[in-house]
Amino acid sequence: MTQSKRFVIAGGGRVGLQTAENLTEQGHEVLLIEVDADRVEKLSDAYLGPVIHGDATEQSILRQADLRNADAIAALTDETETNTEICMTAHHLAPAIRTLARSESRTEQEHGEVVDATLLPQSLGGDHAADMLTGEEIRTLVFPTADLDIIEVTVSKSAPVAGRRLDEIALPAGSLLISTSDRESLAGPDTLLEPSQQYILAVESDVVDEVVKLFRG
Repeated sequence: MTQSKRFVIAGGGRVGLQTAENLTEQGHEVLLIEVDADRVEKLSDAYLGPVIHGDATEQSILRQADLRNADAIAALTDETETNTEICMTAHHLAPAIRTLARSESRTEQEHGEVVDATLLPQSLGGDHAADMLTGEEIRTLVFPTADLDIIEVTVSKSAPVAGRRLDEIALPAGSLLISTSDRESLAGPDTLLEPSQQYILAVESDVVDEVVKLFRG
């Protein structure tokens, strides 16, 4: 049974709400922070967890969230700069906390000391934010067009593809296994999909969820 964790989500829009729903469905505890009063009311009505009305970039608001007793904080507002600032403030208050920032670029490259992981692009949404927060290894490496992502996924032990060769599985149309994460050689029919190994795929946005289920279970 998965051990219950506690997560703080800053930003109660579409992605924040989806992330909270996914985490609570997995049995985790969620606290949300939202600055917009109408969204606060909607989040409260969803009964996903406590909701703090306020600006998550302010220390006084984040202190109310008790970050030192949280496993991670996800900054999922619509603004990249705001999300980075939230992570910076959270790291200042609780240096050990894991941070996830929604962004249009790889913010951990510029702010690696305070941003542990970046959720991009928006099309990956709350399902993948929840996976990243709980420790699942899924991340977007490149976002070249509105319809195609290059993602890196770690095969879980219980995944449908675990322990099978590429020519033994049927990847969805619109997806292509490129290589292992070390990028030493291109994947071929005899490529073995090993548990705990990372693989790089090109995936059209409308089949991302289907591919992730094959690799994560």
